[in-house]
Amino acid sequence: MSQDHHAAEQDVVEAIVPVMPIVLPVAGAVLIFLLAFIAVMMA
Repeated sequence: MSQDHHAAEQDVVEAIVPVMPIVLPVAGAVLIFLLAFIAVMMA
């Protein structure tokens, strides 16, 4: 049981890793845009 759960968890990590170079910059850009939008609305 523990081995199966660990193997499934490892598969999920291996599935996510190739997408990270695309997801991280997009998430960063969205975060920066939201922070700038909030700053402009507060000003």
